[in-house]
Amino acid sequence: MTAMTLTPHDILPHDAQDALLIGRIWDPRVSGPTPVLVDGGNLRDISSLAPTVSQLLERSDLVADLANPKDFPLVGNLADAVKNSQPDADDSKLHLLAPNDLQAVKASGVTFVASLLERVIEEQARGDSSKADVIRAGITDIIGDDLSQIVPGSDKAAEIKKILLEKGAWSQYLEVGIGPDAEIFTKAPVMSSVGHGANVGLHPVSHWNNPEPEVVLAVTSTGRIVGATLGNDVNLRDVEGRSALLLGKAKDNNGSCAIGPFIRLFDGAFTLADAKSADIGLTIDGPEGFHLEAVSSMSKISRSPESLVAQAAGKHHQYPDGFMLFLGTMFAPVADRGADGRGFTHQVGDIVTISTPKMGALVNRVDRSDVIAPWQFGITALITNLAARGLL
Repeated sequence: MTAMTLTPHDILPHDAQDALLIGRIWDPRVSGPTPVLVDGGNLRDISSLAPTVSQLLERSDLVADLANPKDFPLVGNLADAVKNSQPDADDSKLHLLAPNDLQAVKASGVTFVASLLERVIEEQARGDSSKADVIRAGITDIIGDDLSQIVPGSDKAAEIKKILLEKGAWSQYLEVGIGPDAEIFTKAPVMSSVGHGANVGLHPVSHWNNPEPEVVLAVTSTGRIVGATLGNDVNLRDVEGRSALLLGKAKDNNGSCAIGPFIRLFDGAFTLADAKSADIGLTIDGPEGFHLEAVSSMSKISRSPESLVAQAAGKHHQYPDGFMLFLGTMFAPVADRGADGRGFTHQVGDIVTISTPKMGALVNRVDRSDVIAPWQFGITALITNLAARGLL
């Protein structure tokens, strides 16, 4: 397996001294999770404000509540937490968890034109990666490779749809890519997300898959966007390509949703505008020496984050514990890894790093979903643990 040796410097935002970062740790003192505030090289226990991150984010003056870190007790050292946050570490020690807990985990699909074409290719290939290059060339001849000026739901989009229907080239992915309705789906069950350093899982049936580096918004029960973090919406291209009705199998597997390392709260130093203009870096380092680098620019998203939040929640759908919303990716891996024309796919042992200067870095190692540690600490375990600690 590829090694992971990281320090706080490797995963914190470049302006960490100005960043208001909250997260969750596995707290060996109580054999359960504790919400924490990052205070330089220290982690401070903020469970006195609320026992869960979900409840913390509901506080109307949370930024002010956290203005004096020394008001909260020390719970551990950040360097130790990072060191212990890797697949081979002792999971009974203090380590980082996904920074969300009781929030629903939602995701937006086909929000970038660059990945739109690849989704259509997956559909046409029916999960066979060897057909990708030929199909890509054929579709590009019809629709071109630049739909970036098309506003979803606009008259121009409707005109393109009409032309494509006449040519027999319309796709369900084009429908959500440039049509009026965004694709919003449930990515993972509550409490199942893994954090920085954990293994991410691939279903063993998949042979064509990839990471999806994304910005993830933290949204309250009232639809207020209060912060942002990074996520890996691990995707099985061959499974979804066989049928969009297999989206659940393609997207929701043990370890297939990574979020972290921390939620950066919006304040004077970091705003939604910063998240909307972020460049998201991706690196993949394989056990055989493979190396890939890519960058996704949030400025190229075809639907605004605010509009995606509005489509996810409102009078039509409520989330009383808030939700985390993946905003989609423009990462479309087409470079061959192995056989010519088959594009990129993961290998066990890949190290995936998703990063941006103002949100830090989320680093995970790839393995099979049926091999990595099973998900065992769910909602019942959390409630039982918090009750035993007198926090409920």
